[in-house]
Amino acid sequence: MEETKRIPERSEIAKEDTWATEDMFASDEAWEQELATVEADKEKVLTYAGRLGESADVLYAYLSDMEAMDGKIEILANYCMRKGDEDTRNSVYQAMGGKFRSVMVTLGAAASFETPEIMAISDETLEAFYKAQPKLERYRRYLTDKRRRKAHTLSAAEEKLLAAAGEMSGAPSDIYGKFANADISFPDALDSKGNAHPVSQGTFVLCEMSPDRELRKNAYESMYRTFGKFKNTAAAVLNAQNKQLKYFAEARKYPNAFEASLDRTNVPTSVYLNLIEAVHQNFDKMHRYVRLRKKLLGVEELHFYDVYTSLVDGVDKYIPFADAKQTVYDALAPLGEDYRKILAEGFNNRWIDVYQNVGKRSGAYSAGASIHPYVLLNYTGTLDSQFTLAHEMGHALHSYLSNKTQNPIDSDYVIFVAEVASTCNEALLMEYLLGKTTDKKERAYLINHFLEQFKGTLYRQTMFAEFELNIGRMIAEGKTLTADVLCAEYRRLNEMYFGPDMVVDDEIAMEWARIPHFYYNYYVFQYATGYSAAIALSRKILAEGESAVKDYIGFLSGGCSKSPIDLLKGAGVDMTSPEPVNQALELFGKLLDEMEALTQE
Repeated sequence: MEETKRIPERSEIAKEDTWATEDMFASDEAWEQELATVEADKEKVLTYAGRLGESADVLYAYLSDMEAMDGKIEILANYCMRKGDEDTRNSVYQAMGGKFRSVMVTLGAAASFETPEIMAISDETLEAFYKAQPKLERYRRYLTDKRRRKAHTLSAAEEKLLAAAGEMSGAPSDIYGKFANADISFPDALDSKGNAHPVSQGTFVLCEMSPDRELRKNAYESMYRTFGKFKNTAAAVLNAQNKQLKYFAEARKYPNAFEASLDRTNVPTSVYLNLIEAVHQNFDKMHRYVRLRKKLLGVEELHFYDVYTSLVDGVDKYIPFADAKQTVYDALAPLGEDYRKILAEGFNNRWIDVYQNVGKRSGAYSAGASIHPYVLLNYTGTLDSQFTLAHEMGHALHSYLSNKTQNPIDSDYVIFVAEVASTCNEALLMEYLLGKTTDKKERAYLINHFLEQFKGTLYRQTMFAEFELNIGRMIAEGKTLTADVLCAEYRRLNEMYFGPDMVVDDEIAMEWARIPHFYYNYYVFQYATGYSAAIALSRKILAEGESAVKDYIGFLSGGCSKSPIDLLKGAGVDMTSPEPVNQALELFGKLLDEMEALTQE
């Protein structure tokens, strides 16, 4: 039997393949010294308590000081979180993260007077303040958005209590992260030749993409049967997460956590519900895709360990990271040279932590630090890894442009628009790759990947969103999310979304336990809405050229200077309508038509 491929330790990763955390702080000691200054900031904050409605000058001084302090905190947070994700087993950075969260809870409690005092200022007085102190205009958008939620703001004493509970409210997510990334381990999976392959959160999908069905099956069972051994613990943690969301929503006089979450980012709940309804109306296309996959794989039964492997043989190839960067750079030419100049800066100056190491956080993300973005990858050389690079650099440039264009108070775009920039990059990359090939087999291979993006982002993330919505409703009704309840609901949704040609087995019913996004608070629907918006925008950019690019760059540079719905309308997409979702799924249907034609025997 061949030797199992070893996952390297962090110390074995080449420096050029790691992100430059030293751009934030030269050392852990420098971080500790900066964190210590936050205590003085807290004392300064307390001097404003009871005074925000006193005058325009006092309100301006407070907001200016808070903006500066938030900038300091953002770098402190990014450093300890990025270092912690390099190796989630490292107790030094676990301790730093815990210390930072404790300081933030204390600071939040000290500043808890802000919201009720700002709410107490009358509209007439606030308008007079803007006239008396013109510099206060810098904060008009921030104040207007905060006052939008006046009905959900409590007294100063109550706000202080809620702020002090912040550390406890983050416990379920923190516990889950340690459990899923640091503590749980999975048996190796054997392939059809008896070779062992390590199974981890980082290697699982790679195993599932293998043409070796025995490896796929064994990796699948390794992952979900191991989670199944801890199903009651996993359910208790997810139940606690939903309980704390319910508590804070009700404390702020929302009917439920769903309403509270979407109101926070100023997105109508109808957008979420419209998405689910539009996808339900297009189940026929997903079921047709499942039938096509079953036929092309030539299997009597299609299992969930068959959904990642390519439908086209002999085209897979390893893509070195340098080649992936060059291809992404070339593919994004439609966005203009100014955009690509920033992209190259990120590629050449260690914005990216490239490869997996033992203990590293799984998956991929972009963190939009003000100094420059930081991108976490677990790059494996697959086509999917190349698309992940394009995706995360879309996030990174969105953050970069918003940070450089907007005041700090207006630079942090809300989650609803976050997935648009990333997915637009993916769509442009796909169009570029399709445009480069005339080979029938390679084109089928690429269209297969495009279909997988629709399946994984529009259908699957909507299924996640529906699961999250439904378990939130259970909590609102006073039910407990036991392992049996969660598995039954997750199984039901898989049967509905994937249709009669998919075997829905006991293992897939445990998948909810490995999805970290269920701790993100009604986050996942935005992958699907963002994908729909991105498909529309990528087609506008390719069809209209410079004018569409100008509108799109304006959107990327917008931060949170407008509501997310208005920012997208400025780029030419109206997400209050189900039309972008329907148009995207219409394209999915056309791609299915072409895939069927290309693969006819």
